[in-house]
Amino acid sequence: METERLSGAERILVPNRFRVRLHPDDMAAFADVAGSLATELANGALAFARAHRYAVADRPRVDLAADPIVSPGEIRVDTRFADPEPRRTGGPGAADDGPAGDRSVNAASDVPDLAVETRTMVFKAPIVDAPLAVLRELRRDGTQREVTIDGRLLTIGRARENGLVLHDSRVSRHHARLQGRRGTLVFTDLGSTNGSRVNGVPVEEVVLGEGDLIEIGDTVLLVESVGEA
Repeated sequence: METERLSGAERILVPNRFRVRLHPDDMAAFADVAGSLATELANGALAFARAHRYAVADRPRVDLAADPIVSPGEIRVDTRFADPEPRRTGGPGAADDGPAGDRSVNAASDVPDLAVETRTMVFKAPIVDAPLAVLRELRRDGTQREVTIDGRLLTIGRARENGLVLHDSRVSRHHARLQGRRGTLVFTDLGSTNGSRVNGVPVEEVVLGEGDLIEIGDTVLLVESVGEA
């Protein structure tokens, strides 16, 4: 966003469309959460623009795509400026306006038509030298195991494709996820059937700290330590 910003007479305009291209194998790891991840990235882009007083034509949009040209572990981001999308009015079939119903963000009639201009940035996924966190899985039968979180997104559930598989009938197939965000460890419930609790309180998303108890079904995950993301 900052690399492609344009300075005008009264403000700085930044791109509002982002296409994140990943190697197909890397993309497959996000298959179950691609939609929510794209929304989260778009919300993050909007928050960043607002925090820096940048102007965007409308709410940023992020699309994730598999691209065999991209090397494993590499992230390529195409950015472009696009004209605001038509706003739908209320009534049946109206689009969800996102957080706070805000569809128009610093929109202006003097924004130049730059929809055809696209730039690509190439990033390497960071290598985490130290674990972000250490959890301990406490099962009802009294057994336990240590789980090391290395900073990458970790999905939790009964399905075998999860990073952390829980053999618990009260756990959904894709129950929750753990990820590093701005130096914190964030737990997010993925709309599970039985929900999630942290320290006895139902949660949808929460930042974790040492000593927190995550209750998923009949399984408890104790946060033993948290480092820096």
